[in-house]
Amino acid sequence: MKTHNNLYEYLCSMGNLTIAWRNARQGKTIKLNIIEFEKDLIKNLVTLHYELKNRTYEPKPLIRFILRDPKTRKISKSAFRDRVVHHAIINVIAPIFEKQFIFYSCANQIGKGTSFALKLFDKYKRKVTKNGTLTCSI
Repeated sequence: MKTHNNLYEYLCSMGNLTIAWRNARQGKTIKLNIIEFEKDLIKNLVTLHYELKNRTYEPKPLIRFILRDPKTRKISKSAFRDRVVHHAIINVIAPIFEKQFIFYSCANQIGKGTSFALKLFDKYKRKVTKNGTLTCSI
């Protein structure tokens, strides 16, 4: 098994935090918490960098609210700075883990969502039923 070195240093790096900030804000640039974070972007990223590097980083409490669309659900949302850290972690670990996943694992992988899973299911359904000529009984 391959070992990986200096992962934490890469996680804490300003380059990784900048990429993580861009990914975390994608498609959400008009949200108030993101606008607030970006008012002093450099200071906020440097603060995150030092907190991670010195191992003093603590996530903020989750923001909880009820969403009623179309059904009632309890939602817990992380502060934007914590979402930047989430993306920074994914930048580090995703390339390592995704290589080890089986091809047929579709959950939470880029390019392998619901439509990919349905196409894969349809392909093997046709294969098992010999293009629909056989029926399956449970």
